Amino acid sequence: MSLSTYATVPPTVESGLRIRAENLHRTHGRGRDAVHALRGVDVTFAAGTFTAVMGPSGSGKSTLLQCVAGMDRQTSGTVHWGPTDITALPERRLAQLRRSEAGFIFQAYNLMPAMTVEQNVALPARLAGRRVDWGGVTESLAQVGLADRRRERPGRLSGGQQQRVAVARALFGRPRILFADEPTGALDRSTSREVLWLLRERVDVEGRTCVMVTHDPVAASYADRVVVLADGVLVDDLVRPSAAQIAEKLSGLAC
Repeated sequence: MSLSTYATVPPTVESGLRIRAENLHRTHGRGRDAVHALRGVDVTFAAGTFTAVMGPSGSGKSTLLQCVAGMDRQTSGTVHWGPTDITALPERRLAQLRRSEAGFIFQAYNLMPAMTVEQNVALPARLAGRRVDWGGVTESLAQVGLADRRRERPGRLSGGQQQRVAVARALFGRPRILFADEPTGALDRSTSREVLWLLRERVDVEGRTCVMVTHDPVAASYADRVVVLADGVLVDDLVRPSAAQIAEKLSGLAC
């Protein structure tokens, strides 16, 4: 069943933000022990689009996501969210911008087992010292088809349902950007499809910008575009590729 049936709330978020990384370098360590995770990457993620980032293990794909998401500091280069150069911001201001403009989804659900589903969704707002809009919490859960499970603990939910709670948490606050790092890596095929439809729908219905790291060609085929990294360098840029085309492109790269 398509998760479009879960979208009971009309879109109310404005268009996503354009993300631009220019000459992005990220080096870990120094001298002979230095590891060059990114080597001068230039990439733009257009507003209101869904982009998958792929590459072999160690290619720099997660490092790229962390840098463009403001979770890690680049060694050199710049990252802009719309007109804002996030690389020039002090840490406190950057943290505020992340909370207001971005939602994050990871392979690990990172849910608090002692809290209810709705308390988990509201947790980022509480940690930021903001008043919780419980109606907005229910709305976010309705978008992922779990409004009727809001009073339950995460341990009573399946893995796919827990990841949908994590998606609802990312949607709460209406971020203009969604960052996802292997969001379906721990899920079976059916529940992976549910989560991917949710991300696809947030782009199509609400105009959010989504950047997702994945190793799975099927997951990447849900995106508008696939950018491929190898050894810290952007080596390919595919538009609306099929899973078979993605797999063929990756087959020539070391795993």
